[in-house]
This record gives sequence, C-alpha cells and structure tokens, in this order.
Amino acid sequence: NRDFVVISVACKVGRIPKEKIDVRDDQKISPGNFETMCNPIMQALILNDEKTDFNILLGLCVGHDSLFLKYSKALCTVFAVKDRLLGHNPMAAIYNIDSYYRDLK
Repeated sequence: NRDFVVISVACKVGRIPKEKIDVRDDQKISPGNFETMCNPIMQALILNDEKTDFNILLGLCVGHDSLFLKYSKALCTVFAVKDRLLGHNPMAAIYNIDSYYRDLK
C-alpha cells in the first residue's frame, strides 16, 4: 500500500433523520420513507479523531464541502463536487469522455 492508508466516511454518517430539522414528509425525495440527511461536520470530526494527515473530498455537495473544510483539522483538497447537471454523479463526464462526450475532445 506504499504507506497510504484510506479512511472513508459516508456522507450520511450518524443517520440523523430529516425530521430533526423539521423537513416534512412531502418535502422528502421519497415521501413515506425514512430519510437521513448528510452530515459533513461529523465526517470531518470522525477523520479528526482518526488523525488523518490529508483529506480528499469526493462527491460532497457544494456547501457541504465548505462545512467539512471548516471543521477538518487536516489539510484538504476537493477532487470533485456533486452537481445536479450530472445527476449527482460528479465523475460522469470523466467516465464518459470516450463515449458520450467524445466530441468535446
């Protein structure tokens, strides 16, 4: 592994229900179902506890990456952010550069 250790923390860590911030059922992505919200602050705090040297953010929403950066003690970089244009798949354009987006080369 060449002294490179990966520690991952999912965006929905802590499973905090959306109702905690008064999100109504009709405002959910899937009404009638349990939904959790993203928790970028807890992500940063967990990685702080792990004493990471460097954090690479991949796929956090714009704004959530800002919160993560504020609370992280380690140096960070943002590799790709989530966006609606690519259906919350920030790497779609890169993955499809030789097919769907080939005319952009």
